This record gives sequence, structure tokens and C-alpha cells, in this order.
Amino acid sequence: MIYLDHNATTAIDGRVLEAMLPFLTTFYGNPSSLYRHGRISRSAIDTAREQLASLIGVQPRQIIFTSGGTEANNLALATLAPKAGLAVSAIEHPSVLEPALHLQSLGHRLTLLAVDVNGQITQEAIDKVISLKPSLVSIMLANNETGAVQNIAIYTEQLKAQGINIHTDAVQALGKIPVDFNRLGAHFMSLSSHKIYGPKGCGALIFEKSMAITPVMLGGDQEQGFRAGTENVAAIVGFGKAAELAKTELAERHTHLLKLRTLLEHGLNAIPGLTVFAEQAERLPNTVQIGIHGIDGEMLLMQLDQKGIAVSSGSACASGVREPSPVLVAMGIDAAQAKSAIRISFGKANTEAEVIELIKQLNSLTR
Repeated sequence: MIYLDHNATTAIDGRVLEAMLPFLTTFYGNPSSLYRHGRISRSAIDTAREQLASLIGVQPRQIIFTSGGTEANNLALATLAPKAGLAVSAIEHPSVLEPALHLQSLGHRLTLLAVDVNGQITQEAIDKVISLKPSLVSIMLANNETGAVQNIAIYTEQLKAQGINIHTDAVQALGKIPVDFNRLGAHFMSLSSHKIYGPKGCGALIFEKSMAITPVMLGGDQEQGFRAGTENVAAIVGFGKAAELAKTELAERHTHLLKLRTLLEHGLNAIPGLTVFAEQAERLPNTVQIGIHGIDGEMLLMQLDQKGIAVSSGSACASGVREPSPVLVAMGIDAAQAKSAIRISFGKANTEAEVIELIKQLNSLTR
């Protein structure tokens, strides 16, 4: 199979699995226990926290390990429970949009930040939010569907000057482009392990040192008292190792992925009626979302699957939904064109030969 859906998930790197295995078998102690097995588990978590901290430029104590990016997003929004309302971009992942809508149902004012045709937050949207002065603004760093990257640092500078708290979902950006928490300027940032060749079921919420956290899981003192429950030691170890590898290999991965993306986009030029969504925006080096006039995206996905090629029609968390992508609709793409969309997202193991095969099959299937 040619796997081209790395924005949905990635295969565990063999080096990550190797680091995890001892904590699935030999060192199974509860990290809250004081005897040797417990201390070994605790030390492994501390090491992983340091590895992740090094990748994103924070202190280890600024990291709360969670079950994934979804929990991290929910924890951030719950912590910043918006007495003065909240604002989120119209292209957020469902794990931000749905908690925001839930808060709206409880009586909190919700504002959606508009984006342009390339999926970029507009300055007009930022100006509107500043005039409303909500307690919280959440803007993802890189979109999971189009790959469009937002200039978070510019927005946070403007919003923080007005005393507004900022959260950014950096799940898709991590490991593909440099992610420096302090340079971004947000108060909270969400991350996930399985997008960077680590295990599923592990993520993190990064927080600015002055911020008070409101736990949503109670019953224990784990994670500085912010997230109760016995830690998933093996997964955390895997996340730490994946973060270490992402730091050392970031430049190499970026160059390789961008080369594949460029090759694909050049090869798609011959297909009539094809649109690359957010083409003019700064995008992740691995992500291409396309639409082809008169072609049903999910049908094309299944046809490619029969050819042994795995792509996506959008967010994996919304698979099976026949409505057009809310991300593309927010960008002003009409419903018919949005339903033609498929997303191709490369990983570090993909090859030029695989891209050439994809181009060949797309040309054949869309005649």
C-alpha cells in the first residue's frame, strides 16, 4: 500500500517502538510508587518531558501529558472558561469547534474568525475580535486539511496587548515546521504524539508559566495535579523519543516532504478542472488538498484505495460525514467543489516513485 494520509496518523518509528518496549514488559511499575520499578517509570516520564520540552523551547514543567490532542484542546478551553466569551477560527479541528459550541450552549458568546480563500485568518477578523474583547481566542497553527499555516505570532502580539488569552492547536504543525512556544506567544498549545511517528493515545498541553490550570479530570495528583490518572508510561516514553527524533531530523524531513509536494503539484497540472486549495498560502510541506470539477471526492478516494493508495477526504475525525468540509466552506468554496476534495499528506518514508504512481492513477481515474 502507498500510504498518503499522514495528517490522520503516522506509523510508529522503529526507534520509538524500541524505546517503548521495556515499559510494556519489564518496567511496568506505577510511576507514583516509591519502590524501584516505580522510580524507573517516573524517571522515564521525566526524560520524555525533557525531550518534548527541548523540541518546542519550553521548561519541562510547562508540559501536561494527556491522552491526545483532543483532550489537550478540551482542557485548554475548559481552563479558559470564557466569562467574556470566546472566539475560534472557522477552520478549527472538531476538537476545538465542538467544545466551543458546547460553551456557547451554556450561554457564552462565541465568535467565529473569518478566513480568506486561502484559509488565512483576516486582519478584519482579528480587529473584530479585539473590539469584542473575549476571554479566549483559539487559532490553529496549521490546518489539518489544507495545510495552511497561520501567522500566530502576529495575532498573539495584537491580542495579548488587549489582555486576551490565546490557545493554538499545533498538532499538525509539530514535526513538520519549527514550533517554538515562546516565539508563537500563545498561553496554551496542544500537541499529539501520533502525528510525529509516536504512539496513539498520548498528547500534551503546553502552558505559559503564569497561567492557572482548571483540571477536567480529578482523582489524583499526577501531572502536577492538572490531569488525574495513572500515566501511560510507554506512550509518554514514545512521545518523548518521537520528539527527540523530530528535533534532530526536522530540516531533513522538511526538505524531503517539500520535494514530494512540489513533484505532486507539478504532475497535477495536466488534470483539467483541478484546484489546489489554499495554494497561495504558506502551507505545511507535506500537505496537498485538491478538488477536481465533476469528481466526487469520496468516490475518488475509494477508487484510489482499490489501486492500493490511501488518501483522505478531509479530517479523520469527521470521516463518513457527507456534508462538505466546513474548512472549505469557510474559505468560500462552493459545496459541489468542496465535495470533490481529497487530501494527500506525505510522510518521511514516502518516495518520489510513489508520488509518480499517484499522479499516474489520478490522471487515469479523472479522464
